[in-house]
Amino acid sequence: MVNPIAAVGSTVAALVVAGGTGVVIWYFFFRKKPKFTFTDPAVKVPLRIVDRQPASHDTIRLKLALPSTEHRPGIPVGKHVYFVARIEGQTVVRPYTPVSLDTQKGYMDFVIKVYKANTNPNFPRGGKMSQYLMNIPRDQYIDVRGPSGNLHYKGLGVFDIKPDEASPAQKYTAKFVNMICGGSGITPMFQLLSYILSNDKDMTRLSLVFANNSEGDILLRDELDAYTTKFPNQLRVWYVVKEPPANWRYSSGYVSESVLSEHLYPPGNDTLVLLCGPTPMVEFACYPNLAKLNYARNRIFAY
Repeated sequence: MVNPIAAVGSTVAALVVAGGTGVVIWYFFFRKKPKFTFTDPAVKVPLRIVDRQPASHDTIRLKLALPSTEHRPGIPVGKHVYFVARIEGQTVVRPYTPVSLDTQKGYMDFVIKVYKANTNPNFPRGGKMSQYLMNIPRDQYIDVRGPSGNLHYKGLGVFDIKPDEASPAQKYTAKFVNMICGGSGITPMFQLLSYILSNDKDMTRLSLVFANNSEGDILLRDELDAYTTKFPNQLRVWYVVKEPPANWRYSSGYVSESVLSEHLYPPGNDTLVLLCGPTPMVEFACYPNLAKLNYARNRIFAY
């Protein structure tokens, strides 16, 4: 004889299970999917300039609004975008890396060095795009396309890196990441370290050597110093300036073999080195000094 109470209990349990399954199915098929701004590197997306603030004496921080407050950029960590504008009758295209995380909805932030006219004798007219961005009125639009780039950080120490644009990506893993950069070359490094430090499951260790002409040229310094205070066992930062102030406690001069030897993680199969900065720094300071310290060339990537 069937126990009526047990039968009722079994029916209720079956309904609960069925209901739970329905909830799961509903969640996966009807949940709100992320809206990504950049889904095709060839397609330009007009973005509105909502704010522009000075970041240093020759650098601006630019905030661009995405198509809606629900949109995310869709720029994988390690990638950049291109700004496109008609300037003086010419189409000008320049790459920039966002310093805001891709999880941020509604906007993107960029730190952009402005190359002003009559400051560098080799480029008397200055930078076309950077001066354009410094002067374009707020609420105007700038065309942006992406993502682009040969490096993609997948998370938890895993990188996909292409030797060149036409080659397939190769997988690299690293427990230690050394970063050497100069000037505005900090932006891809900042994007990467911000992402790693935002994930409490990612224990990748980071060491940054950041070179500039003067202390006043150090971009994102407040943010970097705050990160080193919050994550002292995961991030270390060392500054190098050509013209140091009095009582400067970091290095002066240029990126040298001794600076790299003292402040980078040692070479090894679990160490990766990332470079971004002026070509002379990368070619004549970084590569030769890293070679002297026995870092394998296939473990070094220049943005």
